[in-house]
Amino acid sequence: MVRDGYLYALALIAAAVLLGWFTQPAWAVVPALLAVFFLWFFRDPERDIPDAAGAVVSPGDGKVTDTSVVTVGGEKQVRISIFLSVFDVHVNRSPIAGVVREVRYQRGKFLNAMNQASAEQNEQNIVRVEGDGQVVVFKQIAGLLARRIVFSPKVGDRLERGQRVGLIKFGSRVDVLCDAAAALQVKVGDRVRGGASVLAYLQPKNELAGAGRYSAAEGVR
Repeated sequence: MVRDGYLYALALIAAAVLLGWFTQPAWAVVPALLAVFFLWFFRDPERDIPDAAGAVVSPGDGKVTDTSVVTVGGEKQVRISIFLSVFDVHVNRSPIAGVVREVRYQRGKFLNAMNQASAEQNEQNIVRVEGDGQVVVFKQIAGLLARRIVFSPKVGDRLERGQRVGLIKFGSRVDVLCDAAAALQVKVGDRVRGGASVLAYLQPKNELAGAGRYSAAEGVR
């Protein structure tokens, strides 16, 4: 459980008690239900982190809404976008093991996170992690309801694959950008779990390409 869940829940429980005491008990139902919702929303389940070489795991729970090749700084990269609804776990995790090389907060709009324009225009936190000679960038992107992005590590910190790094409050999106030659393991419509689901392999083996996986080098679907 993320600490924020307890803070919100305690405040709402106190409000429910006061309303029930000074007015009618029925008035306490709404804040009591909201307290239960916040305890559920800020859940933080344990996950089994894959240990396969080159694995890039999902930074969050949600639904894959886009896999495409984009050009960043003159270089082609594959972008994987994941939409987190209000019903998903919102704790974010590091996609790879490595050192945080850059953390950049970008102010912006609060478009619907399903909108492709949100990847560039929305308020977001951009993190660059370097490990084993590979660089992966992941973005915590605010949505219509999200108004606060939390990221705890600092530049120079060492992260493990699947390590908890922060969260986005309430409904949002996470994007992962990596080498365009990465072997994708997901497609649009897939459900993924933060820290547990492998999005791609940065150093794909021959047997992976022959297993019917999706390769960014061959064209993203």
